Amino acid sequence: MKPNSKAKKIEALLDRGGNLAVESFHYLALFIIGCMVIWSASHTVIDILTVKKFASIDDILLLFIYLELGAMVGIYFKTNHMPVRFLIYIAITALTRLLISDIQHTHKASMDQVIITGSILILAFAILIVRYASWNYPSIIRDKHTEKPVPQGKTPRPEDDELA
Repeated sequence: MKPNSKAKKIEALLDRGGNLAVESFHYLALFIIGCMVIWSASHTVIDILTVKKFASIDDILLLFIYLELGAMVGIYFKTNHMPVRFLIYIAITALTRLLISDIQHTHKASMDQVIITGSILILAFAILIVRYASWNYPSIIRDKHTEKPVPQGKTPRPEDDELA
């Protein structure tokens, strides 16, 4: 047996262990995040139903933020890709919530409202750019051992025959 092939077997074994550790951490963290989103959304709904007796526009937009966070976690579970667009949607919803809250409480125009509105517009353009870029320039994840594209949703792993 060549010393080089033994080193490759050890490297392949360590790569598998590292990939397993990273995937396990991702799934555990996503599960915890998902549980926290569900818990927070449930707490908000219970608070609306028991304390407030009605939902304000702030509460509804907060529930939309929880919805987007939950969708983001679900998409990552299914595809192993983090959709940047959802983060931008969350930012737009949060800024809209801030804008509506500011208008409801101050009842007068201010420069802050113009800045928030401009920020929402910039984020909307960012979504267009991200959509255009992902449509026209899709990313390809390659396996570092073979340089072949890895199927979507899979983590690159060494070939099984390297361990045999």
